[in-house]
Amino acid sequence: MMDEIKSEAIQDEMKKCAEELLAWIGKCPSKYHAIQSMKEKYEERGFLPLEEQKEWKLKWGKNYVVTRNGVSLIAFRLPNKKEKVKGLHIAAAHCDSPTFQIKENPERSAGGYVTLNVEKYGGMIYSTWLDRPLSIAGRLAVEEKEGKIVSKLVNLDRDLLVIPNLAIHMNREMNKGVEYNPQVDLQPLFAVENTAKAATEAKHGQESGNTLLRLLAQAADVKPEKLLGHDLFLYVRDGGHILGAEGEMLLSPRLDDLQCAYPLTRAHADAKTGEYISLCAIFDNEEVGSGSQQGADSTFLEDVLVRMGEALDLTQSELRQWIASGYMISADNAHAVHPNHPEKADPTNRPVLNGGIVIKYNSNQKYTTDGITGARLKSLCRKAGVPFQTYVNRSDVPGGSTLGNISMAHVSIPSADIGLPQLSMHSAVETGGTKDTWYLQRLMQMFFAE
Repeated sequence: MMDEIKSEAIQDEMKKCAEELLAWIGKCPSKYHAIQSMKEKYEERGFLPLEEQKEWKLKWGKNYVVTRNGVSLIAFRLPNKKEKVKGLHIAAAHCDSPTFQIKENPERSAGGYVTLNVEKYGGMIYSTWLDRPLSIAGRLAVEEKEGKIVSKLVNLDRDLLVIPNLAIHMNREMNKGVEYNPQVDLQPLFAVENTAKAATEAKHGQESGNTLLRLLAQAADVKPEKLLGHDLFLYVRDGGHILGAEGEMLLSPRLDDLQCAYPLTRAHADAKTGEYISLCAIFDNEEVGSGSQQGADSTFLEDVLVRMGEALDLTQSELRQWIASGYMISADNAHAVHPNHPEKADPTNRPVLNGGIVIKYNSNQKYTTDGITGARLKSLCRKAGVPFQTYVNRSDVPGGSTLGNISMAHVSIPSADIGLPQLSMHSAVETGGTKDTWYLQRLMQMFFAE
């Protein structure tokens, strides 16, 4: 099987998969756009949309998709007959990435410039956001007739903002290390004040107005006074790249965790129905602890399973038997050994780019993998013909958690945590391996078809 993966045809498939990932990330400047794209993909494949606010009527042999708050998604496939169900197969990832969120009343005029008031979202590497073209994407809350509020996606698809560094002449010690203050050093430059004022006056006479608000209203094709709220984030305008001596690396924003979310949803949408109820969950807010109505620490997954059981006339015992007989794969990218700092990695568990699926272990239960669930994952990798690696933190370095152990508090199911190896995690742009997306997609195809 491994010799087959080395064939020229498979190598071409790997490259194509990487290119498609980068193209998709480029079309999803915010997590809202990513979830909308996934939902559309599922519906193209015949998944029937459900709404949490309405009654569910489900049928065996059908497939369904539901979103919560426009930013988390769960899709599931039902086998043809109840009697054939062996349990649940669940795969989960997250759609959010560290970035800056725009505050209410964001425009600030000072020193002849207009900047935007932003706050950090998640644990980002500040310096990577400076001196590069940025823009704004997310969603708007728009008032329609009779006071109805609707959500509308927006993308100011242009080079719009920059966070300028302080010149080294004004901080001679900069190369010895800078501690950035988010409120002082990381506010993006939006306009030169006189230019913004002149543009507004030329277009609207002497009418004053919020320039950003007008840009948003124009992009959304609504009147400015109809915009009552927003969830807007900065994003890096630089697209994804394939690089390396033999094109073996990816460079892209938001690899953590869209590089996992993409192959999970693609494999699930295209899979054939097996003997398990297969379910794919993409959660929001993993980067800030998952404690939201749509995060892994919400009741979203549990609610979907309970309502699915009710709509299919299952007893609570039957549903819990399927959960106990099931298996969950939590997919969130993992740290590869750094070429300039190999000492930061564990001495014997050292994932590398293009080395395949990374299975994560942690004795303090930050990851859900144990000896049994890890063995099952390794067996599944071997059946799929994809390589695997292992990740464990250095014993003197505390690790972060992911959505696997958090969701276990709501739906307790045998589980393993995995990821794809990457460098520069939480940078504005991150580095991954060209082959690894394909490895995960192939693994998920095998998992969902079981």
